[in-house]
Amino acid sequence: MDILSNISPVVVEKPSDLIIRQIKELITSGVLKPGDKLPSERKLSESFGVGRTSVRDAVKKLEFFGILKTLPQSGTIVAGHEIQTLENLIGDVLRMEHFDFYSLAEVRVLLEMKAANLCAKRRSEEELACLKVAIEEYEQKVLDKTVTFKDDFTIHQKIAKGSGNPVLESLLLIITPDLMTYYHTHDFCKRDYERPLKEHWELYHYIEAQNATKAALLMKKHLKNLLDFAKERKLRTK
Repeated sequence: MDILSNISPVVVEKPSDLIIRQIKELITSGVLKPGDKLPSERKLSESFGVGRTSVRDAVKKLEFFGILKTLPQSGTIVAGHEIQTLENLIGDVLRMEHFDFYSLAEVRVLLEMKAANLCAKRRSEEELACLKVAIEEYEQKVLDKTVTFKDDFTIHQKIAKGSGNPVLESLLLIITPDLMTYYHTHDFCKRDYERPLKEHWELYHYIEAQNATKAALLMKKHLKNLLDFAKERKLRTK
């Protein structure tokens, strides 16, 4: 008997996924109903026994899919869908977490190229200034040898913000936690930061000049190493 053929890989869930599962159970059991208000982020963090970042990630995903809604001066509430609809939507959110790394990386490249294109066309002077500050801070951390992937992604967030498309910005935020986990697991973040720094400044100048075509093409070039790395990992696992 081939024992190994009957063994499945162990999937370790992230805290945000476990929070989403608990919220699904609360909705299914009727403890949470459409229109009900959730406790504050601080109280949820204490009750779940996790950091606020995990709570924030879970809430952001549920908001993006229309399961939760944050209303001014009212807090976060459960959307007014039928219970079965809410259950199905949450199931879809959780299934998204298990797409392969290459697929996520490929989608990130497409989103980032569009973000760079739109940012060059639409960015405000204030958004351009914020992008410059983010690159300057990144540059200093490169010199101090303290730079991390999060510092890099801050620059990409500023570009997405400048695109003027909140859906595009949200999609990048949704897929990023999974990509970051994979980067850290496989040491992608320990690679050279000098080339990315040079390309960040080139991106900045194309966006400043509102050259949308060159900004998008440079973003594709900028993320080529990521896609090559993802493709290499995919081939290894086949």
